[in-house]
Amino acid sequence: MNNSTFVYVTYIATTPEKLWEALTNGEFTEKYWFGRKIQSDWNEGSPVTFRIENGTVAAQGVVLKSRPHQLLSYTFQWAEDRTVREQSTKVTFELLPMDSIVKLSLKHEELLPTDFRSEHTGFNGISNDGINNGWPVILSGLKSLLENGNPLSLRRAE
Repeated sequence: MNNSTFVYVTYIATTPEKLWEALTNGEFTEKYWFGRKIQSDWNEGSPVTFRIENGTVAAQGVVLKSRPHQLLSYTFQWAEDRTVREQSTKVTFELLPMDSIVKLSLKHEELLPTDFRSEHTGFNGISNDGINNGWPVILSGLKSLLENGNPLSLRRAE
C-alpha cells in the first residue's frame, strides 16, 4: 500500500531560535495547539508526549531527528487512534532562515487515506477533517502567536 504525505509550508516573521522554542516548549504549544502541551528532552530516541490540561496523553511518539533551530522529526500517534498501521506516522519540521523570516516546512508522512477524513474530534471540541484541516489551523495559530503575541481563537459558528 502506498501511504500519503501531507506537506504544508508557511513563512513566519521570527528567528529560528524563537520558532524552535515554540515547537519544542510545552508552554508555547499549549497556547497554539489548543491546550496540548508537548513534552520531551528532544534527544533522538526519546519519547514525545502531548498532554491536555488534565494530564491525559492526547498523542505520543519518539524523537527521530533533532537539530536545534534547523530540523525536528518524530513519530506521531493520537492516543485514541486505533487504526492498524504497518508503521507510525512521522512529522518533520524544517526551519530555513530567510532574512527576517523563517520558512517553516511541515511534512507528515505515512498517512493512510482515513487520516485525511478523520472523525477525530479535537481542538476544544471542534471537529476537524483530519490532517487537511488540523495542521493548517495549528501552524496558523503558531504563526499568529509568534508574530503578534496572540494565538488564533476558534469558536464554532452558531
